[in-house]
Amino acid sequence: MRVRSSAWSSMRLAIRVPGLAVPGPAAFLHIPYRAIPHRAHAGGLSQILLSGTALLCGVADASAAGFGAPQSGTLLGSALGIGGLAAAVVMAITCSLWLGRISRNEKAALRSAAHARADAYALKSLLAGDALGTVLWVVGDPLPHLLGAAAMLDAQIPAAAKPPQDVVKLDLAPWLGAPAASALAGPLEALRGQGRAFTLPITGPDGAHWIAEGRSTDGSRMLNVRAAPASGLQAEGGQKAEAAQAERVEAELTQVERAQAETAARGILATLFAAAPFPMWLRDTAGGLMRANPAFAQAVGAPSPEEAVGRGMELLDLSAREAAAAVRREGKAYQTRARLVAGGRRRVLEVLEVDDPAGAGGLAIDITEAEAARAEVAHTIAAHRRTLDQLATAVVMFGADERLAFHNSAYEGLFGLDAAFLDTRPTESEVLETLRTARKVPEQADFRAWREQLREAYRALEPIHDWWHLPGGQMLRVVVTPNAEGGITYLFEDVSEHMALESRYNSLIRIQGETLDELAEAVAVFGSDGKLRLHNHAFLSLWSLSAQALSDKPHIDAVAAMCRPLHADLDSWARIRAVVTALEHRSGTHLRMERADGLVLDGAAQPLPDGGTLVTFRDVTDSVKVERALIERNEALEAADALKNAFVGHVSYHLRTPLNTLIGYSHMLGEPSVGPLNGKQLEFLDHVRQSSDALRALIDDILDLASIDAGAMALDLGEVDVRATLEAVGEAVRDLLAERQVSLQIDAPAEIGAFTADRRRVRQILFNLLSNAIAVSPPQGVVTLSARRAEDALSVEVRDQGPGISGEIAGKVFERFETHGAGAERGGVGLGLSLVRSFMELHGGSVSLGTAEGGGALAVCRFPLAAARRDEAAE
Repeated sequence: MRVRSSAWSSMRLAIRVPGLAVPGPAAFLHIPYRAIPHRAHAGGLSQILLSGTALLCGVADASAAGFGAPQSGTLLGSALGIGGLAAAVVMAITCSLWLGRISRNEKAALRSAAHARADAYALKSLLAGDALGTVLWVVGDPLPHLLGAAAMLDAQIPAAAKPPQDVVKLDLAPWLGAPAASALAGPLEALRGQGRAFTLPITGPDGAHWIAEGRSTDGSRMLNVRAAPASGLQAEGGQKAEAAQAERVEAELTQVERAQAETAARGILATLFAAAPFPMWLRDTAGGLMRANPAFAQAVGAPSPEEAVGRGMELLDLSAREAAAAVRREGKAYQTRARLVAGGRRRVLEVLEVDDPAGAGGLAIDITEAEAARAEVAHTIAAHRRTLDQLATAVVMFGADERLAFHNSAYEGLFGLDAAFLDTRPTESEVLETLRTARKVPEQADFRAWREQLREAYRALEPIHDWWHLPGGQMLRVVVTPNAEGGITYLFEDVSEHMALESRYNSLIRIQGETLDELAEAVAVFGSDGKLRLHNHAFLSLWSLSAQALSDKPHIDAVAAMCRPLHADLDSWARIRAVVTALEHRSGTHLRMERADGLVLDGAAQPLPDGGTLVTFRDVTDSVKVERALIERNEALEAADALKNAFVGHVSYHLRTPLNTLIGYSHMLGEPSVGPLNGKQLEFLDHVRQSSDALRALIDDILDLASIDAGAMALDLGEVDVRATLEAVGEAVRDLLAERQVSLQIDAPAEIGAFTADRRRVRQILFNLLSNAIAVSPPQGVVTLSARRAEDALSVEVRDQGPGISGEIAGKVFERFETHGAGAERGGVGLGLSLVRSFMELHGGSVSLGTAEGGGALAVCRFPLAAARRDEAAE
């Protein structure tokens, strides 16, 4: 290649291509700088040169790949070859450099338009090569460029350039003939619109065999028409020669299409290799890393695939690579599951490496999340099965194949099935036949029809509920649930005992109702919601009520309103209502009612264990009128009092068992091992605990009083550390202090020592006294707990800053159920101070409660220290 220039006014470019026989202007190009066409600027000419060069390179490459070896007559074939490709590349680079200077001398270039047209024609002839004709569409240029025989179509191109959107569409029929133009219409449209290359045999107007090739690069498109190669074919007669030539052309075109398909496939695979989201790599024959994709670089922590290859950064460790090489040498694909650190995290990869004569290729798919999910599912299923195995409800699962998939121990025990038989995974039909033999299924007139009806559950969408009445009298509640993955699940619940209990309960209720109806006393039972639950005929008769009026279960207020015409004393009904509607510290009440009609009634309202209240009325008119009635009344009251104490003791005793269960479960729910609770649930749980503790304390107090009255209370005497006992009691009332915003001061000498007493009862005495003192103390008040030792007694004092104790109340505060004294604001039942006095008397001591100097109440407990007095107290 030679380049001559004179003040950059013109350029002469000579390109000699070995073996290329192109006449005159095609071998020597003279491109004067001043001869640029008036409608083509520097960029346009550069685009034409570069596009034509690229398209020529593409055609040459396709031709070489399609025919396998250089042949005479192929496009550029042996004439261009590698030397022609190099010359075209050099020409494109040189033209680009030269055109960079043209932009600075555009004014001079406009004066050389005519000369440039001639040289551009020479360049176009070179681009056409051995083609009969070429049509070139350059990106950005609406007008096609016609080379060779295609120049006859120049008449279809308008003189003035049009906008790019009005691209000129040529009619190829004048050049190629109507059949060929029609055959090329579809491929040309795909070439120009989508850049889809093609190679197509066509027949010219004179019957000659031609090959039409469409190429594209960087948006430019080219149609090249050349004669089909003869390849040394000798004529053996006109018709036979044409047939042989057509077969050869068809074979060559098939090879070209195959090569194009292979090239396209390689391109797609290369794109897929680069865009794959998982690591992929190629190895050379020595096993070294030859190529990697971006995902591989990211997995090994390299900035780019090139750096990962250059530094030899491997994804697999040495042992895995050696194992892979050994497997590939055997002609097999290496596949394994590897655990390694990729991207800074521990991952589980499914690795596959295959061998190839040119080396090896591999890929790794991240299955970490899949493995974790699989392990989690397996763990969950195992946990569910362990849980089901602990249930008392019998559970059995059948798979989609109707074979036994799972059963728990309750199922095996409920039907008495052999474990070995169940381990064989029998079908549902086999299990039902076994149960039928053992008479463990309901008796059926048509067992097969019943069994087929059960099998419909496999196709059901909703659970099926059923009852099985077994021949032995057993009753089972059955729930059949279809599984999402296929199959069904049976749940069997033995409700035989439940049904028997329900039957007995209903019988007792009927007996109770009949018994109440036969009683002479008027009886009414109100529920925990204050509504009437049941009543007898005596109640209707006594209060002149109709059964219809009470059929809607009216509230206690409505019942009192109905009875008010006969007894207008609101206080009596208010007392009954207080017992019926009380929520805590419920206690019974007795009252006498003198009605307007002259009847005298003794009424009673007693709380029941279920939260209800029993209200009774008895006509005592005759007892009031005669002296005997007074005696009977006194005896009846004493008997009623004894009955009340027995009833209270009996009820209190039987309340402790469910109460202890309730307290135990409430503490278990608060343990972290049971499961987390939200804030609202924890708050409710605290209320349950507090209410349970209060109820337990009340029951304990009632039982203690009952034991004291019965003379069964005994003290557990031992050494009691005074200071430690005072601090323990102070810790026990810490919540009460915080609730009332009251502080506690403990005043006791460090050397006060110990004394002999019942430690539990001493703490109970002090707790009751402190609770009363805290209840009457104002906010920010101070309660003082002090102890002093004398020669014969230990004095423990509790002082508060409340209103004190008046004279008329001081003598009654230690009576049972007296709530007008200390601690009245808490609404207690009035048992605390009564227990204090009883426990002090058992210790041989005394307790007093009065107003302290300076205000407030002062409670003083004196424990005797003399051994003789303690022994007397113990006896």
